Amino acid sequence: GIPMAFYDTVRLEKGMYNTPGKSFTQVLEELDPSASYENTEFAGLDAYQRQLKRFDIKVGGRGSDVVEKFFQSTDSAALFPEYVARAVTQGMESANILPNLVATVTKIDGMDYRTITSEPEGEHYFPPVAELASLPQTTVKTQNNLVKMNKRGRMLVTSYEALRFQKLDLFGVMLRQIGAHIQKQQLADAVDVLISGDGNENAATQYTIGTSPISGTKGTLAYDQLVEFWGQFDPYTMNTILCSTATMTSMLKISELQNPLTGLNFQGTGKLSTPLGAQLHRTSAVSDGVIIGLDNRYALELVRAGDVLVEYDKLIDRQLERAAITSISGFGKICDGASLVLNV
Repeated sequence: GIPMAFYDTVRLEKGMYNTPGKSFTQVLEELDPSASYENTEFAGLDAYQRQLKRFDIKVGGRGSDVVEKFFQSTDSAALFPEYVARAVTQGMESANILPNLVATVTKIDGMDYRTITSEPEGEHYFPPVAELASLPQTTVKTQNNLVKMNKRGRMLVTSYEALRFQKLDLFGVMLRQIGAHIQKQQLADAVDVLISGDGNENAATQYTIGTSPISGTKGTLAYDQLVEFWGQFDPYTMNTILCSTATMTSMLKISELQNPLTGLNFQGTGKLSTPLGAQLHRTSAVSDGVIIGLDNRYALELVRAGDVLVEYDKLIDRQLERAAITSISGFGKICDGASLVLNV
């Protein structure tokens, strides 16, 4: 046997989902620490994965079990909500471009959060500091208004009867799709804050093609306009561009962007970079004809209240009919000039 192994005697119950500030897995880890399993066949598994082994539940791959396998006992039924939450989280992460947009992620308990902002004095010009003269200051202060937290989610509408004989890997695909939908909603929230600000009078400065300082004719996007837009970012760097599929298509038709190296990079990595050094991301959350440029090191803070939440009571009691799966998050703007908008 395994010395110090408690995994097969742990009592699993609903209350483990209800511990303030702790996830189900964290509660399990305290009862059955992973550190005790170094150099055993369970090395590399977390406390939840050891429970799946204990009840012989295979959630994917060949020989994947059916949903009903979770309900062989009241103990194993308590693992089901965590399975759902993990699959949804996977779906959120797989299609996610948010990590490419946010400078930092803040996890909070509760719902009230004020972000901080920094205001450098003499933003664009740093004169040499004479001896004994005072240094230019950067003021860091708390924003007046709270970050607006949005609960985003989907309702799982099915019956236990409809699902009990379904393979877990197929059910997992559906849960990951739910995660992808939640992620899309959160990305739309991020775009909203990038454009309109987070309620602290920090909407992005808007530029329009054909209106100084951007040359050209309104409605036509050419390389010159992209370069001029890029030039508005001092002291930041436009390293990320967000736009719709239609806008991206017209951007990629600009002859200067058809540099063979751009194509080679795309074929090799699936990532598109522009000669301006910015990475392009397309999303339906941005309207056609609008280009958001940002310096992703300074523009946006993602604030998360906890992990993916599932109505564990309902899931454990096999009442899958209307179980809500939700994720609560909000966005704060860190540095005002680090995101700008170009209207084509």
